[in-house]
Amino acid sequence: MADWLQILFNSAITGSIYLIGAVGLTLTYGLSKFPNFAHAELLTLGAFVGYLLSEQLGLGLGIAFPVAFLLTGVVGFLCYRSVFQPLARRGATIIHLMVASIGLGFVLRYSMGSVWGWKPLYFVAKWPSLDMGPLRITGLWVWIIFSAVGLSVIMHFILIKTKIGKAIRASSSNPELAKASGVNTDSVILLTWFVGAGLAAIAGIFRAANTQIWPMTGWDIILPIFAVAILGGIGNFYGSIVAAFIIGLAENCGVVALMALGFSTSYRIAVAFLILIITLIVKPQGLAMFFRRG
Repeated sequence: MADWLQILFNSAITGSIYLIGAVGLTLTYGLSKFPNFAHAELLTLGAFVGYLLSEQLGLGLGIAFPVAFLLTGVVGFLCYRSVFQPLARRGATIIHLMVASIGLGFVLRYSMGSVWGWKPLYFVAKWPSLDMGPLRITGLWVWIIFSAVGLSVIMHFILIKTKIGKAIRASSSNPELAKASGVNTDSVILLTWFVGAGLAAIAGIFRAANTQIWPMTGWDIILPIFAVAILGGIGNFYGSIVAAFIIGLAENCGVVALMALGFSTSYRIAVAFLILIITLIVKPQGLAMFFRRG
């Protein structure tokens, strides 16, 4: 019989990783108006940088997280500045930009593969664990959930209380009006790409620490992250919070159903795919109708 308390806790862990990874994707998608599939490789890059610093250089995760955020953020910034921004200025359509992101992803993926190899690697850091009846909790899982909650609070404050947050919301909802109001939308987009890539790095490290790391780490979870962005409403941060935990719960319940039916749990990715298709058919705007633009 399924242990539903553990399933709910696992859903919170899954949803937290998806939320951290989806924030940058949904905001850059809302501002740049195209789906960046290279976001998967930014997740992977952050994980590998974290592994390099924490495991190979022995500096620990306390150093790995901020450095991975900054370095991956710079890569995300450069990706937009050197590839996507020039294409957009030359009149590239959403299809052109999307294909360019896929091509860029291949370049990043195989570059990482040539550096770190294609065999799975593992973080060896030991995390304290606690058994509370049927519920098992580890320090890593607590930090994943804590980080997602902290991110939600910080992003809410930035989007509502700060000038840059208001500029992000204005540029996402009506870029022409934002420009007319004096907002430098190009700077807003570049900053968002930097922060979004940095957050992808954090999600990548958490994902790798909880499972494994290899050049396909980001690609393994990019579909659920896109499902979060679309279900939450493109460019809508608040919708993404709810969507991340809906996807996390659906995926973990799907694992229980797959096991009960005798199928491989590798089919869990189909849960996010189904939610993605249903959302696009039934309610393309996702949960955005219930929230203010974020």
